[in-house]
Amino acid sequence: MQHRFRPLRRAALLLAATAFATGLTAPATAASWPTGPVTIIIPFSPGGTTDVVGRLIGAKLSELWKQTVVIENKLGAGGNIGAAIVAKANPDGHTILLASGSILTVNPHLYKNLPFDVNKDFELITNVAEGPMVVVTAKKLPVKTLQELIDLAKKNPKTLNMGSAGLGSQVHMAGENFAYASKIDVTHVPYRGEAAAYTDLMAGQIDFIVGNIGAVTPLAQADRLNALAVTSKTRAKMLPDLPTVSEAGVPGFENSGWFAFVGPKGMPKEIVDKIQKDTAKVLAMPDIKKRLEDQGMTAVGNTPAEFKKAMDAESANWTKVIKERNIKIN
Repeated sequence: MQHRFRPLRRAALLLAATAFATGLTAPATAASWPTGPVTIIIPFSPGGTTDVVGRLIGAKLSELWKQTVVIENKLGAGGNIGAAIVAKANPDGHTILLASGSILTVNPHLYKNLPFDVNKDFELITNVAEGPMVVVTAKKLPVKTLQELIDLAKKNPKTLNMGSAGLGSQVHMAGENFAYASKIDVTHVPYRGEAAAYTDLMAGQIDFIVGNIGAVTPLAQADRLNALAVTSKTRAKMLPDLPTVSEAGVPGFENSGWFAFVGPKGMPKEIVDKIQKDTAKVLAMPDIKKRLEDQGMTAVGNTPAEFKKAMDAESANWTKVIKERNIKIN
């Protein structure tokens, strides 16, 4: 009897192998994903806004997935080092990137030889959160308003030092966007991450930064920096008494910072959709919304298609700013 059933057993094994090779088992794999720890690469230093948002969301996703979510900081080259690691990772969804908007919309226009192609090497998952930036100055700088900062910069071209979290970072580009709109000429001083830049700003080694609201607000409230204006279209809940840049002297100006999940190209659609939907679930949790608001951020959680549309529009705008400001990476 055993001999009689061997051909049937072989046929069943062959059918299973064929189904696996043609991807017919993909939905079942996605349904059980993740099958092990998930690594979120943060392409900037610990303590910055990207890091804070990544750890906050990662902890909740770990609970939801019942798997360990590992946060790894891989900083350098305006976020490109961390992004390149993810671009070359196994596209099984177990390694994803929390990218700042600058990595996806600025760096392709800024770097001649990127180690990745945004359109060819990544699967867009979801925009996690966004928020305004704030123009902050060193306490020693003799200005009290945004207009006074602009006037001082115009009287002393290239004299004022503008700090950032690194070449091509969101903080750098927000500063360049502000300089472009206000028609001032300043000297850019890049750091390896936000935290180092704020340390030197508080020490008076540099003059101003256009930084992420969540990072600079505690320092401004502790009277260690002077906050002059917020870059959003309307005033920020976190700093309700602070005027917008548009109100304070640069009409029509707006600049937001945002952070998004992307994965390696080739990730199964079912896994991309699962990460997006689970991230949206986390972002809808009252405690997470509150903690993001405490960082000056608004939860997003949009679909990959919505994410791409917004990303492409912003990329086109940065092309103009980079050209007009003649921003180059040596």
